[in-house]
Amino acid sequence: MSALSKKICIFGDGLVVDDSHRSGFVKRQLGHTYLSTLGVTISCKSLEVFGGEPHQKLKLQFIIWDLQCGNKFKSVVRRYLQGASAAVIVADASREETLARLSALIQLFLSVNPKGFIVIAWNQLDIVDEKQLEELASQATKLAPDRVFGTYKTTPQTGAYADEIFQQLAYRIISPA
Repeated sequence: MSALSKKICIFGDGLVVDDSHRSGFVKRQLGHTYLSTLGVTISCKSLEVFGGEPHQKLKLQFIIWDLQCGNKFKSVVRRYLQGASAAVIVADASREETLARLSALIQLFLSVNPKGFIVIAWNQLDIVDEKQLEELASQATKLAPDRVFGTYKTTPQTGAYADEIFQQLAYRIISPA
C-alpha cells in the first residue's frame, strides 16, 4: 500500500469564536496527539482511499494545522499556510462580518497556495434558514470556482459532515484533474 502525507489548514475569521468552535467538527476524528504552538494546533488524521492505479489502496495522512486568525496571530498566518494542499475555511453563517471576510480568506490561502483546494464549512446553522444557506454556498463557490470545490453545513457539537469533508479533500488531492 502506498502512503502519502499532505498538509491541510483549517482557519476562519477571528469572529468564528475560538479554536473549539472553528474546528470542533473535526476533532472527534483526529488522533489524540496534538502539538500546540503560537497560534496553531497541529494534529493528524489518516485515511485509506482508492486512487492512483485502479483498485490501488492508498494511505493518506493529513497533517492538520488548525490556525487562529485573529489580530494577535495575523502576522504569522501566511507562513503557517505555506505548503498546504487544501484548506477548510470555517465561516459563521449568522454573522455578516464573517461572511464579508470569506473572499479575503480565500484569496489569502490562494495567494500562498495557488494550486490548493478549498472547502467552506458553515457554522451556526440553527440561526440561518436553508434558503439563505444555499445562497451563501452559491456565492462562496463563485469566489474561486476552480479552487472552492465544496461547501458543507457543520456544527462543532456533532461533527456533522466531517467525514465527507475529509473524504472529498482526499479524493481531490489524489486526483486533482
